[in-house]
Amino acid sequence: MGGTHAVTHLLETAEPAREMVLQRFPRGDDAAARHAAALTALDGLDGRTPRLLDADPRGRRFGEPALLISRLPGSADIMSVSPDGMAVQLGRMLAQIHAVPLERFGGLRDGVAAAAASAGGSGGPAAAVLAAHGHRLADQPPVLTHYDFWAGNVLWREGRVTGVIDWSGASLAPRGFDVSWCRFDMVLLHGPSAADVFLKAYEEAAEETVPDMELWDLSTMARSRRTVETWHPNYRDLGRTDLTGAVLRRSHTEWTGRCLASWGRAERPRL
Repeated sequence: MGGTHAVTHLLETAEPAREMVLQRFPRGDDAAARHAAALTALDGLDGRTPRLLDADPRGRRFGEPALLISRLPGSADIMSVSPDGMAVQLGRMLAQIHAVPLERFGGLRDGVAAAAASAGGSGGPAAAVLAAHGHRLADQPPVLTHYDFWAGNVLWREGRVTGVIDWSGASLAPRGFDVSWCRFDMVLLHGPSAADVFLKAYEEAAEETVPDMELWDLSTMARSRRTVETWHPNYRDLGRTDLTGAVLRRSHTEWTGRCLASWGRAERPRL
């Protein structure tokens, strides 16, 4: 439950007793190949990511692209974890991901370029700011980027993070790419204060500040502007039935306005 890209099944065997996860992707989708490459390089991330057991990225055996991966303990949970507890643990987990040495990875796509190509054109309240200053983001050093780091792609058990799933989008991008995306998720789930708690926890764990955080937040608002209303099934399936398309759109509009105001305050001394 909670995902819309791949069809996901739990497989259980009796002898030997084992649990595995089968993911089936749409025909022609290259996400299975990208997912398999990322999991191979991550090598389990100290037990925090699934291990790749088998892959059929072109669907030659299975009829459609498919992956078989190990099952991590825990489940997606956006209901029972406290807002601040969730924000702190997500921040620390993301810092751990961004610390993975890039030498493990070969041929990862450029996440900023991929996001720009799929954005469907510019526009919206943040467009003018990004047109004038967006180059500052692309010039920042890259890290391993999950590309869709939000609470629903994190597994929990008894209020603690047990792992991170859905690595099909793994890319190279500056750290602000993931940080701003998860900040918006925190806004949708628990409000702006949770987004700030998340950022503080991330920067403390990473021992790095995120350059141009206000500009990254605006980038996420532009990136999500056309699709935010379609996210409601992901939240609904995980228990947040209150986050309807209309509520998500309203939150997007309000956070965009807040981000523009933050950008104005941050840039005033430079102008």
